[in-house]
Amino acid sequence: MTTTAPETDKSAPPSNRPRRARRGGGVMGNTGLYIAVSVAAFLFLIPFYIMVRNALSTDPEITGEHWKVFPTHLQWGNFSELFNDPMVPFGRSLLNSALVAVLHTSGVLLICSLAGYALARIPYKHANKVFYAVLGTLMVPTAVTFVPSFVLVSSLGWVDSYRGLIIPGLFSGFTCFLFRQYFLGFPKELEEAARVDGLGYWGAYWRVVVPNSLNFFAAIATITFISGWNSFLWPLVIGQSPDAWTVQVALSNYMTNQTVVFHTIFMATAISILPLVFVFLFLQRWLVQGIAQTGIKG
Repeated sequence: MTTTAPETDKSAPPSNRPRRARRGGGVMGNTGLYIAVSVAAFLFLIPFYIMVRNALSTDPEITGEHWKVFPTHLQWGNFSELFNDPMVPFGRSLLNSALVAVLHTSGVLLICSLAGYALARIPYKHANKVFYAVLGTLMVPTAVTFVPSFVLVSSLGWVDSYRGLIIPGLFSGFTCFLFRQYFLGFPKELEEAARVDGLGYWGAYWRVVVPNSLNFFAAIATITFISGWNSFLWPLVIGQSPDAWTVQVALSNYMTNQTVVFHTIFMATAISILPLVFVFLFLQRWLVQGIAQTGIKG
C-alpha cells in the first residue's frame, strides 16, 4: 500500500505558510553598508575639495603655516587671471586637448574595431599571423619607437600640427586585441541573419554588430579619451609652439625653475579635469549596462 505525501494547502493564509530565510543582514547590515560607502565617498572627494579650495585661495593661504579649511575670501579673480595670462594660452590649450582627444578616440574606435572584427570574422589563411604580429607590437617598448616616430612625423612636416598630434596614435595593438576577443564572443546568429537579408561584412558590422556593442564601445571610448586627454610626452615634443600646446603641456609651464604659481596651478587643474568628469557621467549608463549585459541586448 502506497502513501502519498500530503499536499500543502495553497489557500492557507500567508501567515500560516512556512517562511523562507531572508537574505542580507537586515537593517544593521544596510546601515553598515551605507556608512562604509559614505566614508569611502568622503575620502574620495577630499582631493577634489582641496584642489577647488586652493584654486580659490591666495598663495599665502595655500602654503601658509596656519592652514584653514575655508579661505578667508574666495579669489574668483584667479579664474580670469588664468585665461588672461599672456605667457600660457590656457584657453587655446583646452581647445587643442579637446580636439586631439575627440579625434583620437574616434579614430581608435573606428580603426581598431574594424581590425578586430576582420581578425575575428573574415576567413583569411594568414589571419592568425597578422594577429600575432599585432600582439608582437605590444612587446616593443614605447621608448624604442618614440624617436623613429618623431623623425617620421618631422620629415612629413607635421610638427606643431594636429596631424602630428593625432595620426601616430590612431592604432593601438592592445585595443585591437580587446575588440577581437570581444567579437569572437559575439553571437554569430545575429550576423547570419543579416547576411540572409543580403548584408556583407561591412553591413553586418555597421548595422548589427555596432548597435549591439555600444556598451563595449563606450568602455573603450572612456579609456581612450582619458588617455588622449592626459597624454603629455608626445604633445610636449610635437607641440613646440604655444599655439599647439595641449592642456597637460600648459600645466607644466606653471612650474618653472624660477617660480611656482600655486593658485594658478590648482585653478588650471580644476578646470582641466572637468571634461573627464563630464565624459564619465555621460557614459556611466552605458558602462553599467556593459557590465550587466556584456554588450548584448536581449
